Amino acid sequence: MITIYHNPACSKSRATLELLQSRGIAPQVVHYIDTPPDESTLQTLLSVLGMNAMALARKGEPLAEALNIAAMDESTLITTMIKHPVLIERPIVVNGSRAVIGRPPERVLEIL
Repeated sequence: MITIYHNPACSKSRATLELLQSRGIAPQVVHYIDTPPDESTLQTLLSVLGMNAMALARKGEPLAEALNIAAMDESTLITTMIKHPVLIERPIVVNGSRAVIGRPPERVLEIL
């Protein structure tokens, strides 16, 4: 089962979903802005992606600067990302034990 953590307001996220669908893949779509991951899920995503929370954070978001996420430790940043899912980079596509961020969308081809 392929899962996409999707934000329909994001052009890269929409393009990634369209790329999957154009290949006949009907992924499980998680609208993570409306349904943020819990701590366990976010920790699993970080592990599968092979990155820390700061690498997954959208540092260019105005909220990131307002909250000063650059000064946060890992645990605090994870809690903040769950509370404010707009801070999570998107889209994240998971295929079993592999995952990528769909930037550019063609990166998802690496895990299909």
